[in-house]
Amino acid sequence: MARNVTQKLIEEHLVSGDMTPGEEIGMKIDQTLTQDATGTMVMLELEAMGVERAQTEASAQYVDHNIIQEDNKNPDDHLFLQTAAKRFGMYFSRPGNGVSHPVHMQRLARPGRTLLGSDSHTCANGCMGMLAMGAGGIEVTMAIAGEPFFVKMPQVWGVKLTGKLPDWVSAKDVILELLRRHDVKAGANKVIEYYGPGLEDLSAMDRHVIANMGAELGATASVFPSDEEVKRFMASQDREDEWQELKADRGAQYDIDEEIDLSSLEPLIAKPSSPGNVVPVREIAGEPIFQAYIGSSANPGYRDFAIASEIVKGKNVHENVSFDINPSSRQMLTDLVSNGHIANLLSAGGRLHQAGCNGCIGMGQAPATHKNSLRTTPRNFPGRSGTKEDRVFLCSPEIAAASALYGEITDPRTLDMDYPKVGEPDEPTVDFRLLQEPIPYEEAKNIKIEKGPNIATLPEMEELPDRIEVPVLLKLGDNFSTDEILAGGARVLPYRSNLPEISKFSFEITDEDYYNRAMEIKDDTGHAIIGGSNYGQGSSREHAALAPRYLGLRVALVQDFARIHWQNLVNFGVLPITFEDTEDYMKIDVGDTIVLENLRENIQNHNTFEAAIKNKNETITVRHEMSRRQIDMMLRGGLINWVRARQ
Repeated sequence: MARNVTQKLIEEHLVSGDMTPGEEIGMKIDQTLTQDATGTMVMLELEAMGVERAQTEASAQYVDHNIIQEDNKNPDDHLFLQTAAKRFGMYFSRPGNGVSHPVHMQRLARPGRTLLGSDSHTCANGCMGMLAMGAGGIEVTMAIAGEPFFVKMPQVWGVKLTGKLPDWVSAKDVILELLRRHDVKAGANKVIEYYGPGLEDLSAMDRHVIANMGAELGATASVFPSDEEVKRFMASQDREDEWQELKADRGAQYDIDEEIDLSSLEPLIAKPSSPGNVVPVREIAGEPIFQAYIGSSANPGYRDFAIASEIVKGKNVHENVSFDINPSSRQMLTDLVSNGHIANLLSAGGRLHQAGCNGCIGMGQAPATHKNSLRTTPRNFPGRSGTKEDRVFLCSPEIAAASALYGEITDPRTLDMDYPKVGEPDEPTVDFRLLQEPIPYEEAKNIKIEKGPNIATLPEMEELPDRIEVPVLLKLGDNFSTDEILAGGARVLPYRSNLPEISKFSFEITDEDYYNRAMEIKDDTGHAIIGGSNYGQGSSREHAALAPRYLGLRVALVQDFARIHWQNLVNFGVLPITFEDTEDYMKIDVGDTIVLENLRENIQNHNTFEAAIKNKNETITVRHEMSRRQIDMMLRGGLINWVRARQ
């Protein structure tokens, strides 16, 4: 039978289940990716599970999120990660080497492989003909240990690309067009596979831009074929010998079919505060801006910076605009310096930051209150920038640079200049030192893992009780993100290794008193949270499940979940259930008490069961979607307990 690229990748790595959409499958994982905001927990989990050495083809630990060293916490954790990576036989990328996704693409990504990362934008490496997926840290821990990764078999959403991008339109507009059409949950339980003649004019880094923001559609992964362009890119990195062709068979079918005529696209922009809030930039041109930001994993390529450089060359940015330049890798920065682009950007008034995630995750470069910030980043959830009352727009480098010149949102097609033609450097820098290689096991087993005073061990998680009676502490709306559950940024992320401390920031954007109210009943009853549709969208950070669990969260009852957060809740023993009738969401309020009886028997033998709203003498029907494996984990109180029981 003719197979598409996604089906070929899954079939090659399938170790359990069958490829029927919606059924749980287990897949062998070839490579893993962790970053410092999530990797500290992964290293602690590897240690707790007694893992001796990574069992993957390649596992890499990057330091790209928490690179501001305002006190000891971040540098202590960097040393912890470096020594742990050596101990477990992993690659290590030092602070300042760059964002994990483009660095991994340059140095380790290989067509035909699976990649699992404790970062939702791991899907960016689907640009290389890989099945690249984001997951919670503990699932990456299991993959490092050689265990399969379990996920529901996705549908394959085929997007045929035709035509050629017009001047002033680039890869960012392609993914924004999909978000404009479908909003932020359309990709749930789907892999988006791109194919067609339109690929011919999209570079490997252009494809990275598109694949990266598949996460904003909620997709399990985004997949591109491995073709001559991928071969060219790998050759430019002195890795052509690792290339293999991987294309869909002639006559391959897709579960969902869609087409984008690239020649019909225009410059697009996502308004605050959702990546799905997309409009043509011409509709909002003229709004004043405070900041224009170039970089991040969503626009990490050489051309993304070079095009901005050519737009502002010989000019000055507006006096009211902070023009922030965030290189995606040290290797990329070297090429931009060599070809004069950094000089152009600085001369125009740009502010150069070190290679890393930086303001994308709220680690510096926060905008002023209520002032418009244009960013080439992948997300604009409320408060993610580091400013609580932020106004962040997502756009292409062309729009960001044009707007920086005029101090207002600008359609780049109105600039009095020809569209700059920017190519890749003739001899791009290749720096194998970006990743410190694993050391031999005989040497690694003697490495002492260094732990700073901010690292706290994980608490014990009790088994699921047979009866839960819990008050509702929060009621949340649709598309509530993990950034809103537990923010990133310079205030919060330094505590990523210290669960008691980081839990103090839980839900603070919504309810500043949540922590205190949760702590009051933590050891008595615990509590529940009610949510709308697409609950937990966004970042894969497992802290968004783990911190509320530490505060006594026992039940999350919502209309439906985002994939990764749903898995994270199961992993840490929080019962994720949905309304059988979504209208029942209106029947529950903050302060109500939910009672679940015969819970252990119900989840083992039924997908639906009753929940009582005690103070209203009302009963509703709820549903769970856990597999047999996940039910066993839930009964034991989470994945760590489940692993220990198997040893």
